[in-house]
Parts: sequence; structure tokens; C-alpha cells
Amino acid sequence: MASGVSDMSDEIPAVKGAWKGGACPSCGDVMPANVVHCMSCRAMLNSELKDDSIEIPQFIPLPEIKVMKTAVARGHYVRCGGCHEELRINAKYVGATVQCRHCNHTFQYDDKITRVAMYTNCPHCSEEIRANMSYVGQNVACRFCDGPLQLQG
Repeated sequence: MASGVSDMSDEIPAVKGAWKGGACPSCGDVMPANVVHCMSCRAMLNSELKDDSIEIPQFIPLPEIKVMKTAVARGHYVRCGGCHEELRINAKYVGATVQCRHCNHTFQYDDKITRVAMYTNCPHCSEEIRANMSYVGQNVACRFCDGPLQLQG
């Protein structure tokens, strides 16, 4: 039952003002009967209808949204209270007493200590990232893979 558009014009009853088929008055391309707009130039073929006042907007594809992943700190960089050297301390030692390996100064590693930076692994590429504490809670991108992530200190 292969019937084209031109075959169907005999089956569809005539509608008042409907296009009877033939060459388009604007571009000259042959159009089948009962077509509202010319398929080539989009000219109105039905005399009973009028053009829409609403223009169809141009299609603009939306950019892909990357999934925001959370990166939790594996540890922090802090300054020693004795020699002011920067120390890298794993998060598993939070609440414990730690000792500086440069001057042997001991201090409590807790929330009261000023943290300079944090370190974590990127959830996208697994590279280690060092981030200043001012970026905690913000949406940032990995410097290795540009993967979007939110830092949690």
C-alpha cells in the first residue's frame, strides 16, 4: 500500500480555498493538492488562510551540562605553631595530637587550627588536587581534566 502525497489528492475531498495542486506562484515548484505551504519556499498556498504573526524562533542547541561531583578533603596543609613550616596532615588524624617533623612541636589537630589548604583526589581523573581553603564549598574545575567538582573541607 505505497501511496505518495500526489496519489492521496484523489482520495481527500476538496476543501474550500484548498490548493488544487500545480506550480507554486512564488517559486514555480510543483506542489501536490491540499498543501498549505509550499515545501520549497514556504509561501502560503491556501487562499482561505493567512500567515501566522508568530515567527518560529531559530533553533539553538543547549550546551551539555557536566555532572558536578563532590570532592571531600583527604587531608589538610597547616602551619606549625613552632617553626611555621607547612605540614601535610591526613584527615584521619583530626582530633589527635600531632608532632611537627621539623621542630618536634606538638599540637592538637582539630577545628581550631588554621588550615592553609586541603588535598583530595579528583573524582573524574583521580589526580591529586591541592586547593586553598577559600575554595571550599564552591564549584570549581579540576586543573588536570577540567571536570566540575565541589570541594568539601
